[in-house]
Amino acid sequence: METIRGLLWKPTPEEQKRKCNTLVRQNVRKLDRDIMQLRQTEAKTKQLILQSSKRAQKNPSMAKQANQDVRTFARELVRVRKQSSRLQTSKAQLNSVQMQVNEAFSVRKIEGSIRASTGIMKDVNTLVRLPELTGTMRELSSELMKAGIIEEMVGDTLDDTALMDMEDEEAEGEVDKVLSEILKDRLPAGKTTEEALPAAPVEAEEEEEDQEEMLAQMRSRLQALQS
Repeated sequence: METIRGLLWKPTPEEQKRKCNTLVRQNVRKLDRDIMQLRQTEAKTKQLILQSSKRAQKNPSMAKQANQDVRTFARELVRVRKQSSRLQTSKAQLNSVQMQVNEAFSVRKIEGSIRASTGIMKDVNTLVRLPELTGTMRELSSELMKAGIIEEMVGDTLDDTALMDMEDEEAEGEVDKVLSEILKDRLPAGKTTEEALPAAPVEAEEEEEDQEEMLAQMRSRLQALQS
């Protein structure tokens, strides 16, 4: 019965508008949650960098290992910040899509017809390729196509792993900037972070294991946000 009703009944423009706005808000809430998780991960990573630096000062004989640990945490922080920046950009695009969709429906109400928008289509095609939003953005794309606001959508998802690999090649300079920012009061003048960081005491092998476990958890959370 519901199938037959679905074939015979078509939603009104107002119902289509409400459905599109609901889907946009759903995506915005998803991004807000992901951004909040990334902020929490960023704060924890900063603390790990500071803790490693403090431990490093107690036992210069472990300087090499300490340098590796601090830079490893800094690389993760660079990744987290870049991911957060991408999600912030996506959120701005979603808000832009919502405004343009509402404007398109307003024009339809006045003129009695609706024109496909290349601007909306471009933003939607970008957003639908994000791993974080693929499912709900496809549903939104379908609704916008039914309403005649866009004409087509893309089917490929961004290869986030490849993107991260490319970024890693350019990240060392950013790692130095991050460490200078966080450890600015701890680095001797004229020394790089590699040279300046003494390192951790052996008194806490368990502490090193805890940090490795924390790093694995952060990477897992970051991958979850991208899947």
